[in-house]
Amino acid sequence: MRVDPNYVSNLVGALNQSSSLEATLTNELSSGLRVTSLQDDPTAVAESTVMGSAISKDDTFVQTASGTQSMMQVSDSTLGEIVSQLTSAVSLAVSGSNGTLNSANIASVQQQLTGIRDQVLSLANTSYLGQALFAGSQGSVKPFTLNTSTSPATTSYVGDTNVNYVETPSGQKIQTNLAGSDVFGSGSTGVFGALNQLIADFAGGTASASAVADTGTLSAALSNVSAQRSLLDGSLSRLQATSTYAQTEESQFKVQQGNLVSADPASVATQLSAAETQNQALMSVMTALEKSDLFDYMQ
Repeated sequence: MRVDPNYVSNLVGALNQSSSLEATLTNELSSGLRVTSLQDDPTAVAESTVMGSAISKDDTFVQTASGTQSMMQVSDSTLGEIVSQLTSAVSLAVSGSNGTLNSANIASVQQQLTGIRDQVLSLANTSYLGQALFAGSQGSVKPFTLNTSTSPATTSYVGDTNVNYVETPSGQKIQTNLAGSDVFGSGSTGVFGALNQLIADFAGGTASASAVADTGTLSAALSNVSAQRSLLDGSLSRLQATSTYAQTEESQFKVQQGNLVSADPASVATQLSAAETQNQALMSVMTALEKSDLFDYMQ
């Protein structure tokens, strides 16, 4: 019988491979990870990297959407109060122009309309975390200023007509604010134009001939505010729904990513047991070789 000159070296190589496999499986079982480096599974690492990017994008959007939703909710609440104030103003203007009130009552209507205008002006200048809600993209400015030196008084808008957007993970854009001029008008137009004109209509305890028409103008301005509020509410609902979806998607991606690189404990334990048995067998052979002459194995 011929002796294989590579017998011992092959045996040592097999033992090294077995020991390496045992160490790898032990590490997988303790860490719970099947893939810890690119060489373990290049395809899984690539897929995991892609999922990691998607998870990061979803998480960034969810965090941004959370703060943006709060701001939009404050805007919606503010517009709700403005609608209530303007509804009262329309009722006052109707009663003041129906020809049945005396001068004292008409003067009272004027005072109440002035109070409403000032309240609406304050609400239109509302800020959230230092950013004006209705200044377009000019969040650091106070958007509306009142000049009472003219008759009627004038309210100027110093914001811009730009609006802000938040981009969803899929690349779509959701409007997050309203330009003040779109909601309230500026100068002689819109909410403030109508309110200032009505206040002038009831000056001196009498109602001018234009009071009825100006009341209609205020009603139209109120309808526009309600329409702008509905636009904002639609964007808010869309943002909330998209944020919820992104959170769900992020959770799913994390599970998929975990499954992609995680080890199967039961399978790894079985393989480890087999590797340990093989290793012990090889060690037994090596031990026997050390104690015996090689020719004992050549019979």
